[in-house]
Amino acid sequence: MGMNETKNVLLAGASGVLGRHVAEALTRAGYTVIGLGRGAGAAVRADLMDRDGLLRAVDGLEADTVVHAATALRAAPMRHKDMFATDDLRLTGTGHLMEAARTVGARRVIAESMVFGYGYRDFGDHVITEDADPFGPPGDPAVERHLEGMRVKEQLVLGDRDIEGISLRFGLFYGAGGTEALVEMLRKRKIPAVADHGRVLPWVDLADAGRAVALAVEGGSPGQAYNIVDDTPMGFGAHVKAVAELFDTPKPLTVPTWLMRPFPYVHRVVTTSMRVSNAKAKAGLGWTPSHPGCLEAMGALAGK
Repeated sequence: MGMNETKNVLLAGASGVLGRHVAEALTRAGYTVIGLGRGAGAAVRADLMDRDGLLRAVDGLEADTVVHAATALRAAPMRHKDMFATDDLRLTGTGHLMEAARTVGARRVIAESMVFGYGYRDFGDHVITEDADPFGPPGDPAVERHLEGMRVKEQLVLGDRDIEGISLRFGLFYGAGGTEALVEMLRKRKIPAVADHGRVLPWVDLADAGRAVALAVEGGSPGQAYNIVDDTPMGFGAHVKAVAELFDTPKPLTVPTWLMRPFPYVHRVVTTSMRVSNAKAKAGLGWTPSHPGCLEAMGALAGK
């Protein structure tokens, strides 16, 4: 164990979809989870953007590990401005949380990140790895604010001299607590299936993501980032169609990508194509996805 010999984990974002899976995985692994957030259900009520309030809220607490899984998103982002509050949380709130980590005597900080930090573009057949591909590359004005947020968040966590930092770069989430929203949209015919034209994206089951965080509490190497993605990438449109079939919703209409241009953030996501390696996480964290890909995992969720 760490400097204060506790098994306490301070979890920022405990009430979020990912946070709930992280809390469950940590609890199963024998840790005591102290939830930090703005909502009434948080054990520690604080806003990461309010430095002084945050430090007052954690004063007197002890935790060996801090997990940064906080987000400002309450719904799927459609336009770039929908990401701005989460960008700010990464840029500013992360620094405040690192101060809080020192206050509680934390040995390690684990940060949630996303594979989109490699860039919102078509990478073709190239397989992205943590050590060979730049993270948060500048030069794309349309998404620079988002990339800067992910880049700075990792720099603050991985570059701290006194705390062991680990970053987990997740694929797109699906699974219990996440897929249900997509199912509801399909039932109401509120989402189409965008034509993929060979494009694929990395995905990860929320339960597997939570398990990766629990493994990173004591596993992995300080200062390192790990891709947490399924073995099998899948196009965004193909994912939507698979959910419709597995959960017996009305079949979605397939539309060309240009129809998404009024929703520029979504348009950038669905026109991105990336293949991402999870070999480092398998070797360094001992993590493997519970299913090879979305089809198998969602089939289990749907009871098929």
